[in-house]
Amino acid sequence: METTYERAGDLNASGQRLKEDAVDAAGRIKNVAADEIRNLIADVEDLIARLADLNDADVATMRSKVLATVESAKETLTDGTEALRRQAQRAVSGADDYVRESPWAAVGLAALVGAVVGILVARRS
Repeated sequence: METTYERAGDLNASGQRLKEDAVDAAGRIKNVAADEIRNLIADVEDLIARLADLNDADVATMRSKVLATVESAKETLTDGTEALRRQAQRAVSGADDYVRESPWAAVGLAALVGAVVGILVARRS
């Protein structure tokens, strides 16, 4: 028969795996989003370089505005990525603390979420 201590160890290990998976998923999402934005910025910079040959005053004005917007987007991307990373770490840390403080409540909550997901999946089938 398994002791309460062994069960708590299993829950702790499960909680740790969940935390690692959440951090890994958040990192992948962040990387994909950052790559897409970098690609967009590179495309805009390429467009601006191609427009550099045109001498029209309106094109030059537009080019300056787009360059300023691209620089602003780069700064915002850097700041947003860091903020997202901090928020994800706080969320994972909070969930980890909750599981450590109330392992049985966490198991009950996980069972409830699983049941709801199961019911929703069964309805769609």
